[in-house]
Amino acid sequence: MVKNLVIVESPAKAKTITKYLGKDYIVKASMGHVIDLPTKELGVDIENNFTPTYQVSKEKKKVVTELKELAKNAEKIWLATDEDREGEAISWHIQTALKIKDEDYQRIVFHEITKTAILKAIDNPRKIDLNLVNAQQARRVIDRLVGYKLSPLLWKKIRKGLSAGRVQSVAVRFVVEREEEIQKFSSKEQWKVKGIGEHSKKNIPITLSTINNKKAEITDLDQVKSIISEAFNNPQIQEKVNEKTNNKEIEITIPKDYLLKVLDVKKTISKRSPSVPFTTSTLQQEAHRKFGLPVAITMKLAQQLYEGIDMDNDRIALITYMRTDSLNISKESLDQISGYIRKNMGDDYALSKHREFKTKSKGAQEAHEAIRPINIELTPDSLADKLDPQLLKLYTLIWKRTVATQMPEAIIENTVISLSPENNNKYGFETIGKIIKFDGFMKLYIEDTDEETEEDDDSILPDIKVNDMVPIKSMDALQSFTKPPARYTEASLVKKLESEGIGRPSTYAPTISTIITRGYIEKEKKYLLPTEIAFTVTNFLKEYFQEIISYQFTANIEESFDDIAIGKTEWVSMIKDFYLPFEKQLDHTYKTAKKHVEETDKICPECSNPLVIRISKYGKFLSCSNFPECKYTEPIEGEQAPEIPKDENEKVSEEKCPKCGKNMVYKKGRFGEFLACSDYPACKSTKSEKKIIREKGCPDCKGDIVEKKTKKGKIFYGCDCFPKCKYAVWNLEDLDKK
Repeated sequence: MVKNLVIVESPAKAKTITKYLGKDYIVKASMGHVIDLPTKELGVDIENNFTPTYQVSKEKKKVVTELKELAKNAEKIWLATDEDREGEAISWHIQTALKIKDEDYQRIVFHEITKTAILKAIDNPRKIDLNLVNAQQARRVIDRLVGYKLSPLLWKKIRKGLSAGRVQSVAVRFVVEREEEIQKFSSKEQWKVKGIGEHSKKNIPITLSTINNKKAEITDLDQVKSIISEAFNNPQIQEKVNEKTNNKEIEITIPKDYLLKVLDVKKTISKRSPSVPFTTSTLQQEAHRKFGLPVAITMKLAQQLYEGIDMDNDRIALITYMRTDSLNISKESLDQISGYIRKNMGDDYALSKHREFKTKSKGAQEAHEAIRPINIELTPDSLADKLDPQLLKLYTLIWKRTVATQMPEAIIENTVISLSPENNNKYGFETIGKIIKFDGFMKLYIEDTDEETEEDDDSILPDIKVNDMVPIKSMDALQSFTKPPARYTEASLVKKLESEGIGRPSTYAPTISTIITRGYIEKEKKYLLPTEIAFTVTNFLKEYFQEIISYQFTANIEESFDDIAIGKTEWVSMIKDFYLPFEKQLDHTYKTAKKHVEETDKICPECSNPLVIRISKYGKFLSCSNFPECKYTEPIEGEQAPEIPKDENEKVSEEKCPKCGKNMVYKKGRFGEFLACSDYPACKSTKSEKKIIREKGCPDCKGDIVEKKTKKGKIFYGCDCFPKCKYAVWNLEDLDKK
């Protein structure tokens, strides 16, 4: 008889919790959801209040059987899955699959895996919160309805194999629309005149800032030459081209007696506050900015830090729960952080009162905590030889950010110096610098940004006073061009999704992984680029399902899930309000939308029908409009033929493709090896790699007898002229019997 059965999601979490509970507890992992919607059918009864059909997946049957046996013999069952909606749903699924009565289980939650937190949770159990379950169930059902109803429409109207999703399609839309902005962007020429002055034997940066008291805006070569001539008393100039940027530059030789007079010196003191503690999205963004980590990898590493790491013959969980949108830090942790700062950095770097944060996110669960280290005394240095490099990087990031939140503001002195030629006030020059008077939190941590800055105003300037004269050591005019908006990175896409209220912390990583895996988005270095099919699908959905992929609609859906979670909205009525107009539009689109093909004036050489441009998952190609009766294809002139994935052991045949003349390659299919054109899918010519048993040995038509296989892989021997000749035998001996 088992006294206590504790069920969690993962073996790693189970292993960590086991060490905190005594011999009266058995901790087992459900391996995530034990039941889910079926994979090969809709699984939602639309006519019966959208009732979902859950089933135990094949790979989970063994787990469920084992848990059932343990549950039968347990005095108490503790459902200890994660504290978010997904975790609540997993607990409900476990209760359902194991047929556990309400009086036989207790639900416990904790946001850090420590002995104190777990024992406290056991002392304060509750029942499953069905509002949270219904919120997760509503999301799952709506996402299934959108995916299963929209995807077949895309197959019919665009091409097979496409998929659509409520959040996925909006994420793709962001990337597509950013690319359209870039394509429409018209770059404008601009020039800056900048150089180096000298004061107190120190170099200071100087920039031409105003002309006639207006911002200096120089847009072409003739204009900049005219300005240089007038501002610097006809200096010598030398034009050249920057080899790196290919932009023009003008080197200006200033007369030695040329001086700028200091007209004004403005000094202001500003304070800079530390960044807020990490939430799921901000951790994903910062890990990508600082280390280039894909969001899926960040979440995988964070999961390991949360569930526990083996070190020094012990197992320790290092951070709190990593799927959160809360900015809270517990008072106990704040006290610990404050004590650490005073002890290791001094009183100057500690606050007299804890700094607290409140999230601006509408759906944030304030009862949760931000992502923070469980024990501040476990510094990154103390774990340097105990963690894998990537785990150490992420832990260091979380540790430093958390501690920095409880350090004072940085105090910065900003200086702006205005200068002008003594006898020519038409041209105004500027020197900008700053001095960090007190580094505060910056001693430990500074957040990166998505924006790429051309320069930094962090020059430390000498003591300059009004009426001082500043000689010019060098001066140049530099050409540049305005830049289009930057393409999204994984970090900036997460930031955009969050700012628009689309998705929740747990959805960002799988959403980005999905749109890359399904061929809508490609990564080029760190940037996300839409593929051809992404434009096609996005434009189709914008034309026929504008509301489904509108930002506001998707954000409103998220708010509806939040309302369900607090019992404000009933989940079935919410889905009904969504589905009825969606179904109506779906039916209308099936009837009215034309199949997406681009017509051309080319004629098919095999059947004389027009050729059209079609899209495969590898790119565009020309195809006969009479497909499938005619299967003629050819690559599009001027476009690089799309490459097909090649197996490591793929062999090139000496045989040429009968359609395009390129080499055939050996491929393996379900019926054995065959030859395919190396230019697939632009050319889809294939040919069976036949094993000839007897040339001209067919007793019926004198065709070649070749080795063949049935669908189940059984070998037989038949005429190569099939289907015109259907002669076949099972055994070689039978060839001579007729």
